[in-house]
Amino acid sequence: MIKNYPGIFISLEGPEGAGKSTQLKLISKQLETLNYKHVITRDPGGTALGRQVRRIVLNPENQIEKIAELLLYQADRAQNVAEVIRPALEQGLLVFCDRYTDSTLAYQGFGRGMSFELIEQLNAIATDGLKPELTILFDLPSEEGLARLHPGSQDRLEREALEFHQRIRAGYKQLIEKEPERWQVIDASKPLTTVQAEFKKIVADKLAIKLD
Repeated sequence: MIKNYPGIFISLEGPEGAGKSTQLKLISKQLETLNYKHVITRDPGGTALGRQVRRIVLNPENQIEKIAELLLYQADRAQNVAEVIRPALEQGLLVFCDRYTDSTLAYQGFGRGMSFELIEQLNAIATDGLKPELTILFDLPSEEGLARLHPGSQDRLEREALEFHQRIRAGYKQLIEKEPERWQVIDASKPLTTVQAEFKKIVADKLAIKLD
């Protein structure tokens, strides 16, 4: 069951190297100067349990079965929703989540070729039907995103073949076509300041505030 809360829930999505985490840090600083209360979490890794899951799923030394990978992400998500996201929304706070259920559809669905029906069922169970009001995709070509990564420090997913990442990017576009009213897309191949300006405008419009 989808529940309504007084807070505002915004998720950020994007392929590897899109820079969404950097943009989130920048806008958080601006919100802090306005004393706008907000919470930032990430998927996976938004809780103590989640940080352990994150180390497991992203460690390039681990060989993980597809179904095990999917269930690990869902376990992290269930904990994050229960411990961080839902309590903050109940308090009327703004919540940013760096990746959420759409990442699982993109990576495990389009990327790994797993059942979308299964993923959607597990997403619903893990989140108790909690969906973002707004999802912002930081989009750029897979080749460009991967080229931005530091050589030798890529995690398990970043080391996947280019074709895997191209399927993910194409998958995001299909997800947007399915729910266009929930999505906003930013061209993350543009200069940092341009991307930040577009991101600020989208968030400011959503919150009905001014961000300089």
